[in-house]
Amino acid sequence: MTETTVQTREDEDPAPPAFRRGRNLIAVASGKGGVGKTWFSITLAHALSRAGKKVLLFDGDLGLANVDVQLGLMPKRDLNDVIRGRLGLDKVIQSYEEGGFDIVAGRSGQAALSALPSQRLAFLRDQLIEVAGHYDAVILDLGAGVDRTVRMLSASAARTLLVTTDEPTSLTDAYAFIKLGNAAGLSKNVRIVVNMAASTVEGEKTYKTLLKACENFLRLAPPMAGMVRLDPRVKDSIRHQTPLLTRSPNTDAAEDVEKIARNVIADLLETRKLATA
Repeated sequence: MTETTVQTREDEDPAPPAFRRGRNLIAVASGKGGVGKTWFSITLAHALSRAGKKVLLFDGDLGLANVDVQLGLMPKRDLNDVIRGRLGLDKVIQSYEEGGFDIVAGRSGQAALSALPSQRLAFLRDQLIEVAGHYDAVILDLGAGVDRTVRMLSASAARTLLVTTDEPTSLTDAYAFIKLGNAAGLSKNVRIVVNMAASTVEGEKTYKTLLKACENFLRLAPPMAGMVRLDPRVKDSIRHQTPLLTRSPNTDAAEDVEKIARNVIADLLETRKLATA
């Protein structure tokens, strides 16, 4: 991976200004689609719930939402009602009893949602931070890429888990995400998740490839939050619209996400201590 590789992938929009940040907001992002970001967000929310935490999963993939699809839900209210001013964010939260966590569903196919004016995005962010006060953790499933909406919501989180795979395009776009975050002063909040790793050794190799690029060109060393091994039962669970931890809880991928969840819990506790010190 070279510096020139990512030049054409950078968004020319100016970096977002400083934002309010939710201490228990965990954003899940990816430089490109197809890396398993939404599946990971759902499974992480489920793992945190199984660990005894009160969790909200927010489908922030504005315009291409699919958390509800992966879970086989047909929500009567969704984020579109909030965007249009018909309901407050707290009124569109629904309980996903099978997973033991709550959900704010998005609205797929609404291009206008992916290009909201900054003022309306800020209003949505403020409502999200307000609602987050009633939860131990809020998982934000962001859209793929590095557009303004993604950067704003990522900036609102205490931590951003950046999901990548070993594909060159995935690594290149993950690097672009980190670079833009660094320009906005947000790089210290990013942690790397390597998904669909062929093995632990291959997962480490993928992380080190991205790490080397960050060290060489950005003088950054984003830590690794964990890796998720390639597991055929992941596709099986998605096909059946059932969480992996419900359908196949004793699998490699399930074990890996639960390990990441334990790290997230420790991270949230540390953040809370620093905030009250």
